[in-house]
Amino acid sequence: MKAQALPAVELTRVSKNFDAVQAVRELSLTIQKGELLTLLGPSGCGKTTLLNMIAGFDVPSGGSIVIDGRDVTAVPPYRRETGMVFQSYALFPHMNVFENVAFGLRMRKMAKLGIERAVGRALEMVKLEGFASRRVGQLSGGQQQRVALARAIVIGPKVLLLDEPLSALDKNLRRAMQLELRELHERTGLTTVFVTHDQEEALGLSDRIVVMSRGEIQQVAAPLELYRSPANGFVASFIGEINRLPPARCRIEGDEAVFEIAGHVVLRARRREKLTIAEGQETHLFVRPEHLTIATSKSSAQNKVSCRVTTHLYQGAYTLTRVDAGPLGNLQLRALGGEAIAAAPIGSQIEIDIDLDEAVILAG
Repeated sequence: MKAQALPAVELTRVSKNFDAVQAVRELSLTIQKGELLTLLGPSGCGKTTLLNMIAGFDVPSGGSIVIDGRDVTAVPPYRRETGMVFQSYALFPHMNVFENVAFGLRMRKMAKLGIERAVGRALEMVKLEGFASRRVGQLSGGQQQRVALARAIVIGPKVLLLDEPLSALDKNLRRAMQLELRELHERTGLTTVFVTHDQEEALGLSDRIVVMSRGEIQQVAAPLELYRSPANGFVASFIGEINRLPPARCRIEGDEAVFEIAGHVVLRARRREKLTIAEGQETHLFVRPEHLTIATSKSSAQNKVSCRVTTHLYQGAYTLTRVDAGPLGNLQLRALGGEAIAAAPIGSQIEIDIDLDEAVILAG
């Protein structure tokens, strides 16, 4: 029987305290070799602190960190075989591109010819061939980010650590660099830990996402599973846009789950095998904007709700429309293109259909 490969990183009950503040709370996590794993959460959730502990810049207050089978909890950063890209890139302004990328290799006493070959390969990998003699100040933000990546990967790290490396870029460049980061990961196969607070970025880049809040893990899952099946209300609300309906009471009628909200609004959904909510139990319903639509004469009458249009936010590919649905509160629906703006002008009374078959249903 073939032995199973060791994980790239194993964190066991890792904690970090800053005086009276507990930034990370007894967190355990296994990162597999070759995966791109994202630490996602709001500011102050502990994600950057966790990354810094893997890198060795912060020493854990408790627990252990193992990289490639070796306990590195007390090992300094330069002996951990990790590559780090900082939010600010941290390039040396007095050095050219070649010297920046070669810095880590020179610290490791690599021979001159080996450095030249390794730097050339790294610059080719990040699509900066021909830039070796450029000064850092002559580069755009995106090019500086690539130099920082090349400097991190040229040493052949066991783990590549990325601390919000795209946050300083404008939206279009950021989207382009997301694609390049994913392609770079596919080419190198490097185990990569990526920190971001941007949900769309995490969903698009990651093999798995770790959602954090207040120093604890809320859920670890692949992007699609995280979006469709969040483990709790925090994850449901944090990952992508979603409508949280007022608390409901659930009852089962045949093959349907029936939810009564605010005493008189009744919504129905297909009964699910995994639905473990008891009869009469308080329930929380979360519905994505794409699962709300403007009702037409052909629409099913099952989950029609009257409402008033309050806002349209045109985004080119789609329009995000906000409506006042009375006892259900303010809801958002997403429709392709801009047709909703003409079909349902601001201030108009319309009906919407709420599809609960794709809703997130959680016990109260």
